[in-house]
Amino acid sequence: MTTSILSAGEAEAACRKVMHLTQSYAVCSFDPAANDIGIFHRGRDGQPYGGFEPLIRDLRQEGEYLEFAMNGGMYERDLTSVGLLVTDGVECKAIDRGYSWGNFYLKPNGVFFLQGDRAGVLETEAYVDAAIKPDFATQSGPMLVIDGQLHSALLPKSDSLQIRNGVGVDQQGMAVFVLSMEPVRFHDFATLFRDQLGCANALFLDGSISSLFAPALARYDNTHPMGPIIAVTRKIPGS
Repeated sequence: MTTSILSAGEAEAACRKVMHLTQSYAVCSFDPAANDIGIFHRGRDGQPYGGFEPLIRDLRQEGEYLEFAMNGGMYERDLTSVGLLVTDGVECKAIDRGYSWGNFYLKPNGVFFLQGDRAGVLETEAYVDAAIKPDFATQSGPMLVIDGQLHSALLPKSDSLQIRNGVGVDQQGMAVFVLSMEPVRFHDFATLFRDQLGCANALFLDGSISSLFAPALARYDNTHPMGPIIAVTRKIPGS
């Protein structure tokens, strides 16, 4: 990732509140060619971070600030990822192409990845076929939008309403992170990515435990433990 120094004004501009179908969302967009976006899981002590505060402490020791963070995919009780996890080019857990119950296995699921100066979202089989060697990657599911089409299982009149978070990549290559600020259905969440945010591919990350660190929006969530964390960091000037 490119080392960046993101000013307070730029950080605020990156995050905004968006209305879609009468519901409100926090939307944060970052250029992977100009910002340090990474996926974090274990700290200096070898244990999963489990939250934003331990990550902030580790980053400070490395001369970096946390500018933005979001829980980055589903995880087991021990905070290990359910599916693929790659951090700093090292595969921590292999991709999961199996079948089971739950949102993760509502096929197709997919992968959010960072490779050099670009970000991407691909459904799992397309990701495998592309033989990508990412710097960072996290697998979750279901996919929300696949090549401009909504996932076929997302029902426009579903009565399942949850807080949800996800990620997409827009036409300019920006990584777009979204958290609903109120309970929403999958279908409405997906149409936000496709119709308003211009993301041809978007991936659901998680539901009711969704957490956000976005000072520009006065969000410093710490209610739920978490596994992988997607974060934007910057160097502390003079460090």
